[in-house]
Amino acid sequence: MANYLAQFQTIKSACDHLVIAVEDVSDLWPTVKNSFEERLPFKRASLNNKTRNPVTVENLPAEFILTTDARLRSRFPQEQYLFWFREPYATLVLVTCEDLDEFKTILKPRLKLIVQNDEREWFIVFVSRAHPNNDQATKMAKKVYAKIEVDFSSKKRERCCKFDVHCPEENFWDDLEARIMESIRNTLDRRIQFYEDEIRKLSEQRFMPIWNFCNFFILKESLAFMFEMAHLYEDALREYDELELCYLETVNIGGKRREFGGLDHGDDQAALLNPRNKPLTQIVQDDSFREFEFRQYLFSCQSKLLFKLNRPFEVASRGYSFIISFSKALALYENMLPFCMREVWVITACLVLVNATNSQYNDGNVAPEIEKEFYRLQGDLYSLCRTKFLRLAYLIGYGTEIERSPVNSASLSMLPWPKPAVWPSVPNDASSEVIEKEKMILQETPRVKHFGIQRKPLPLEPTVLVREANRRRASLSAGNTSEMFDGRPGFADGSASDVSQKTSPLNKVQAISMSRTYSSPGNFEGSIDRPMRLAEIFVAAEHALKQTISNPDLQKTLSSIQDFEQKYMELTKGAADNYHRSWWKRHGVVLDGEIAAVCFKRGNFDLAAKSYEKVCALYAGEGWQDLLAEVLPNLAECQKILNDQAGYLSSCVRLLSLDKGLFSLKERQAFQSEVVRLAHSEMKHPVPLDVSSLITFSGNPGPPLELCDGDPGVLSVTVWSGFPDDITLDSLSLTLMATYNADEGGKLRSTTAIVLKPGRNTITFPLPPQKPGSYVLGVLTGHIGHLTFRSHSFSKGGPADSDDFMSYEKPTRPILKVHKPRTLVDLSAAISSALLINEVQWIGIIAQPINYSLKGAVLHIDTGPGLKIEEMHSIEMECYRNATPSSADTANSGDSSKDRSVAASKDFERLSLLDGKIEFPDWASDVTSILWIPICAIDDKLARGSSAGSPQKQSIVDGMRTIALKLEFGISNNQIYDRTIALHFTDTFHVSTRVADHCNDGTLLLQVTLHSLVKATLTVYDAWLDLQDGFVHAGQGDGRPIFGFFPLVVSPTSRGGLLFTVCLGKRTAEDENKAQPDSILNIRYGIAGDRTIGAHPPVAIKSKETEDSNQGLIFRSALVLQQPVLDPCLAVGFLPLPSDGLRVGQLVPMKWRVERLKDVEKERVPQNSHDCLGFFSYLSSPVIIFHA
Repeated sequence: MANYLAQFQTIKSACDHLVIAVEDVSDLWPTVKNSFEERLPFKRASLNNKTRNPVTVENLPAEFILTTDARLRSRFPQEQYLFWFREPYATLVLVTCEDLDEFKTILKPRLKLIVQNDEREWFIVFVSRAHPNNDQATKMAKKVYAKIEVDFSSKKRERCCKFDVHCPEENFWDDLEARIMESIRNTLDRRIQFYEDEIRKLSEQRFMPIWNFCNFFILKESLAFMFEMAHLYEDALREYDELELCYLETVNIGGKRREFGGLDHGDDQAALLNPRNKPLTQIVQDDSFREFEFRQYLFSCQSKLLFKLNRPFEVASRGYSFIISFSKALALYENMLPFCMREVWVITACLVLVNATNSQYNDGNVAPEIEKEFYRLQGDLYSLCRTKFLRLAYLIGYGTEIERSPVNSASLSMLPWPKPAVWPSVPNDASSEVIEKEKMILQETPRVKHFGIQRKPLPLEPTVLVREANRRRASLSAGNTSEMFDGRPGFADGSASDVSQKTSPLNKVQAISMSRTYSSPGNFEGSIDRPMRLAEIFVAAEHALKQTISNPDLQKTLSSIQDFEQKYMELTKGAADNYHRSWWKRHGVVLDGEIAAVCFKRGNFDLAAKSYEKVCALYAGEGWQDLLAEVLPNLAECQKILNDQAGYLSSCVRLLSLDKGLFSLKERQAFQSEVVRLAHSEMKHPVPLDVSSLITFSGNPGPPLELCDGDPGVLSVTVWSGFPDDITLDSLSLTLMATYNADEGGKLRSTTAIVLKPGRNTITFPLPPQKPGSYVLGVLTGHIGHLTFRSHSFSKGGPADSDDFMSYEKPTRPILKVHKPRTLVDLSAAISSALLINEVQWIGIIAQPINYSLKGAVLHIDTGPGLKIEEMHSIEMECYRNATPSSADTANSGDSSKDRSVAASKDFERLSLLDGKIEFPDWASDVTSILWIPICAIDDKLARGSSAGSPQKQSIVDGMRTIALKLEFGISNNQIYDRTIALHFTDTFHVSTRVADHCNDGTLLLQVTLHSLVKATLTVYDAWLDLQDGFVHAGQGDGRPIFGFFPLVVSPTSRGGLLFTVCLGKRTAEDENKAQPDSILNIRYGIAGDRTIGAHPPVAIKSKETEDSNQGLIFRSALVLQQPVLDPCLAVGFLPLPSDGLRVGQLVPMKWRVERLKDVEKERVPQNSHDCLGFFSYLSSPVIIFHA
């Protein structure tokens, strides 16, 4: 069967559609050919796939071929068996007949002979040529067709249809297509079953010695090709997948080693999309195929089907996996393949796949997830191609042009060197090229990074290239190490850049001259055992690659540094662009950094800066500080060249923010010096600089600062500086944010310049009064020269000795709590009972702090009318003993313990009143204290007594006085407490009189009752009565009481009595003009009271004075005495009514007058009202006027 391989490939290339055989019995095909072929391809066909499930196929191609055609008649039975897929899938029998006898005798037997082959799917098309106007011919044609249907159709299957040449029926073409599809479907099912049976038989033998993969391949691909012709691409793809698995399973069965392939010219170019790259007969080997060509052939067949299924994404996905796996297979045979065959093949394979899938892919026709994954695969292909391309460039001496970036180092240092059986040697005529390479190595001047940063270059090689190449040389002598590396330690890592760094130019010249003593340019073959130098390795690799690479475009890209750089940019940009459109945007950003390096080298600093910014943002966001330290200096250098002062400042700050171990102290100081230099220079466009990663801040450990509403304070904040040296901040401000409302808060400012030292600093801010609530730290802002900076980062607030100042978490613990408005202090009167009026009394003012310190408090005293302070006497202040512990001993000051100890040892002090204010002593700041103020209530009116029959009611308002107090307290005496206290003053006694008895001799016994009005014990030492005119004293006439039981003690709020004897006296008219209106009661008394309760001895009386001196208080009260009516003679009358008119219903007051008449007998009409009127009174009563 394997002998038919060439024929099989020829048949495949010539047959790509289904064949429908036409058995032209009556020579009708030329007549109907055009009509039938116009129906091709079939617009919509229904076929069965391998699992016998119906599948709808669009635009199924087919071809009508006469059975007499040479393409159908020149086939041998064995060929039909092997290549059954090309045999007709239906047989269309064209017949016509105009006579029944002719049908019975000629046509019917012939048809029987044609359709007796059961393997063919056939149907009959009866062609009627009868003209529509010829009724007889039309009727005869119908009879013949009816006879054909009876003989050749059945109930199970219709095998006949009628075609009218002149006017075909409307449903004929549908019937014809249905008959053809039915035949194709049945034939396809039968052939699928046949191939499956044959393939199963061969599969069971695959582990036997008689196994022949070529036979299995022909059958399997025949089935796959048949599916492909029927447009059943899914089934065809499945067959190729199974074929690939079977090949990989049996390729090395039994340990039989076969030829791999890949040694022909042009094999370095991948043939992943070209099934016809090589004939199968050229890659056959014994009973199988060479792996190198055959695996590519299978993939190309699979990719062709996937493209027909419009699935370029799957082509890319399968292609990437295939390249990786096939590259591993190439590595196994690398010592038998041309030099760098593996790298060159991977490069061409990736480029072929990328170009093909990009051209076949249509945006928007797939799901977004598939689209992103497609671009990710495109990026992977570009990236893989780029890595292999860099390896080839390094091998030919372009390593100095490759950026030693982290991504390049990571990819190339993990990529092994080529492993040929023998490392290529330098051609005889390449001496000039070796010299040029050596000059290039010696002239290499590595670019010094900005800020003088010293870094060991990242490696681009897995091992030392010189050692690897010499190890693989044929007949390599042991030699010595110094000879192998030309005595130059710079080649210890295979890096040309290290040579330039570690060897001076003079030493380089000496080294190269010494190397030529070992091997002159014209004597390369003379010392085969001498180790190759690096320049020789480059030249040898370049010449070997020219023999390997057959693609002229790829050769051109490696012919010069400019072409290499252009291709490198193309591959890098392709990978970056595709990664940006996929899920892996970070990969794209990283590759943007490689593009930036090339742009920087070319002097395109603007594009380089934009790309570096993307890379730095990615590294910073991911926290890859080691990588950021490699790229950020490059960005800063671009910004400095572009005079981007704002960007350059930001980059310097970010460099300072990185881990200290990434840069030396000298380098960090260089960063800071640039920041300070720019900050104090004239910037064209100054912008705020974010130093959140460099300067962080937090509140001090411990509880937050607590203030009351309206209190200022001082807020301490810990600021960590990441600068390596001291730095001066011209100004510093801190924003407070309220937790209850983000818009509320305040701004704290430092008034002086601040010098931040490296590490921890404690800064204090004056804190103005804030609204009630909790506050957290917001934003730290300030100025360094002309530069405005801000920081949003918060520190961890760890222990004081911690140097870890970085934290990006906003603290939830508030730094300041301002309490809601509440009562902070209370001023109240110490006594509630009345004090003596017109006497200097102590009034007590209780000052009670309520969880607040009164340190430095000032009390302003303003007396009301009728009240004055005796400034001659000092004010006394003492601790209030009756205070409860919760109110008297609780404070909010940090010095509370100290103040309490003072209060415990000193609880009394005399104070002076200056300008109406008193300053509180320190010991009274946190305890409840009482102020004793000497004060006197002045009342010029004389106390008046009352009659016992009509007692006079005392009014509290008469003795009321007020004193206004204003207490200024708080941190800066910002808190003010105002209160007006009412004080009650009263007379010592209230006197009431009554006539106790009227003697016959005209003597009157006058009882005087003394009512105590104070809560103090009163002692009466003496009393006398100064009578008004008209009354005289009886008895001794000294005005003393009848009984002298003195001293008379009157308890608080009790009464005492005195009894006087008086009689009526004679008065003249002159005496009445000088008459004293009232009688005066004089009482000399003493008082024994406590100032904490109420009335007490006046302030002027001290405790050291004698008891006699306490008897000097005098109380006077006016008494109204009226003469009794002894001979009453009264006159009663009423006053006249109002003169204006009266009306009915009006209420009219009637006023009556009652008068006592004197000397009625002497003078009826009084001449003087004073003589005739002893007394008079008015009486009034309301009267209502009625109408009669």
